[in-house]
Amino acid sequence: METFDILEETGHEQVVFCNNKESGLRCIIAIHDTTLGPALGGTRMWNYRNTEEALKDALRLSKAMTYKSAIAGLNFGGGKAVIIGDAATQKSEMLFRTFGKFIDGMGGRFIAAEDVGTDVKDMEFARMESKYVTGISKAIGGSGDPTPVTAYGVYVGMKACAHERWGSDSLRGRRIAVQGAGQVSRHLCEYLYNEGAEIFITDINEEKTKIILETIKAQSVKPNEIYEIDAEIFSPCALGSVVNDDTLPKFKFEIIAGGANNQLEDEVKHGKIILEKGILYAPDYVINSGGLINVANELEGYRQDRAMKQAEGIYTIVKKVLKTSKVEKIPTNEASKKLAEERLSSVSRIRNIYSGVSAFSGRLGELTRK
Repeated sequence: METFDILEETGHEQVVFCNNKESGLRCIIAIHDTTLGPALGGTRMWNYRNTEEALKDALRLSKAMTYKSAIAGLNFGGGKAVIIGDAATQKSEMLFRTFGKFIDGMGGRFIAAEDVGTDVKDMEFARMESKYVTGISKAIGGSGDPTPVTAYGVYVGMKACAHERWGSDSLRGRRIAVQGAGQVSRHLCEYLYNEGAEIFITDINEEKTKIILETIKAQSVKPNEIYEIDAEIFSPCALGSVVNDDTLPKFKFEIIAGGANNQLEDEVKHGKIILEKGILYAPDYVINSGGLINVANELEGYRQDRAMKQAEGIYTIVKKVLKTSKVEKIPTNEASKKLAEERLSSVSRIRNIYSGVSAFSGRLGELTRK
């Protein structure tokens, strides 16, 4: 398909390709929808095989951000930046300051934050060139690491699913399989451990798993074994597409609730299979919206207590999604999309009404002056 045909199909407003030979920057910034406000989204640095793969990821992730902001009740649109490169070997001050210059040139239509492969320091370099960057350290007025708030949102969302399935949101004694041992997983495991859950954890990097096991009690398993664990809850907190044709037949889980983005390899197909199997699925962009809530608070003058309180609201949002799914007999990912689109449509109508009123008032003013 031609690029404009792809954008027409996905509903994107704008895609910006950024290239700078001196710094080595090759970046794609995708803006999906700005109905609710400027596009706010993370910056992912990944060693993509080609530009087509990077563009596909940027389009997919930015669209999810639109729905994430909408259903979380935030006044931001959906956007995402992807930087093509190896985060372990190709980062530099010049790279991210150049990235910041491109962001600044967009005049506030896109506000960047950190994501997979980037961190607070990277965002601070970008912030040197643009005020449209969040996710900077607390020392210079930012929010610092967003993962505690993201993890808290996943935790309360998981409890909402537990309440729906078992009539109680207590996770004491529940067997929970956590995939990934990054920062979100570390904070999540601490919440789960403190409540008395039985935790199974895996990561392709065993050293990360060992770090978590220094502070909590959990059982480490091999990465390919996590899908077959006899657990009640599966919490994917690494990369996406882990719910697919190969893994689903292995699931004994009753609930899927994790912090990873794009957990379903095929939203339509696998969302339907999950529903048919009787598994409760907390849509990823609903349950992991704590990170977005965190950086959105940074734009208002950051207070972690306020961010945590807003993230607590994910419990109610997940319950609303589950109720809509149950009443309308549709997969939960369809239910969350429906609720998000209803808010987008409502705000769009309000703005159209206001625009009409403003135009009428202006015309009336002209007539009275005559």
